[in-house]
Amino acid sequence: MMHFLDLANLCGKIGANSRAGLLDLDPIPQIDAQNDIQRVFIMGFKTGIVGMPNVGKSTLFNALTRTAAAQAANFPFCTIEPNTGEVSVPDKRLDILAAIAGSKTIIPARMTFVDIAGLVKGASKGEGLGNQFLANIRECDAIAHVLRCFDDDDVTHVDGRVNPIEDAETIETELMLADLENIEKRISGLVRKIKGGDKDAVMQNDLLNRAKDALESGKPARTCDIAEDEVKQWKLLTLLTAKPVLFVCNVEEDNAGSGNAHSKAVAEMAATQGAASVVISAAIEEEISQLEAEESEMFLSELGLEEAGLDRLIAAGYELLGLQTYFTVGPKEARAWTIRKDTTAPQAAGVIHGDFERGFIRAETIAFDDYIECNGEQGSKEKGKMRAEGKSYIVADGDVLHFLFNT
Repeated sequence: MMHFLDLANLCGKIGANSRAGLLDLDPIPQIDAQNDIQRVFIMGFKTGIVGMPNVGKSTLFNALTRTAAAQAANFPFCTIEPNTGEVSVPDKRLDILAAIAGSKTIIPARMTFVDIAGLVKGASKGEGLGNQFLANIRECDAIAHVLRCFDDDDVTHVDGRVNPIEDAETIETELMLADLENIEKRISGLVRKIKGGDKDAVMQNDLLNRAKDALESGKPARTCDIAEDEVKQWKLLTLLTAKPVLFVCNVEEDNAGSGNAHSKAVAEMAATQGAASVVISAAIEEEISQLEAEESEMFLSELGLEEAGLDRLIAAGYELLGLQTYFTVGPKEARAWTIRKDTTAPQAAGVIHGDFERGFIRAETIAFDDYIECNGEQGSKEKGKMRAEGKSYIVADGDVLHFLFNT
């Protein structure tokens, strides 16, 4: 039987037993009383917030999740168990689409942030909370490395000085040492498989040795050149220094817009490592997070800032992970779905449910700009802006999609 995807009635089409498979996690509905729009939040990709003690990790986490659950105390290791928070990805396009379609429910894309315990020298050998740190970071898709780029005598530094480059090197060194130890064990474990002619083992051995060479020369594993046909095996290695890194420069309030000498030095370092950087004032962001939308806009305007630093941070994290968004829109809900760049239409359908990928027929596609210009789906159809795309179609950022599939 052929179906046209209507998310609002999805459970009835694929059966009651498939509901958990669709969402995978329980959505948390929130009601926007002002316009009676329901917003539902679903989990997304996971980014670990790391850094030396007292650099502003928990303050940043508090702001990101709009909660004071993380105890931002002024002493090392105040974060022992990682705090996890769900953050909606800011995207004005979703609200525009919902307004045109008259959608009752808005479901933004999501990212997960994890506040991980502060790291010190010797963590790779279990010093401080090193073992927990390494285990927690291994579970994340990317790393947001918070660096102290502000001077404040009232906030202690574990090494008694402010030098974000050295802080970055401290953590990178610990991760590199942990990777080297892991690589040695993995290489030893592959000997028998290689002798048996296991092709995957041969490729893994080659990748491990290339990573080892980079690490021993003082470079993180993410600087290695990995061919497209090696990516799958590379990811299976779960090397800590292979994860994408975003350096978050936590500056004074006065420098929140343009940064300072510390943040400029970090940006130069990031460029040499294949990483990214963003400037933010965690103190400002935490204060903004406690304000209503109109108040926060006024506060930002008074500070001469065009947008919240958190929006830049989340957008940078999205870019770092190579992510983009497509939308499903109707009168019942407007929803943003997160996919990786270069995702095909069937794979994009599979993000909603595996059955849609397996039974994929075609995707009725409208580019975001066309949807706006034509004032919705019907107008897009009338002006010939709706396209029927097949299995080889690479979904573009902002596409509005309706999937046709067999069950």
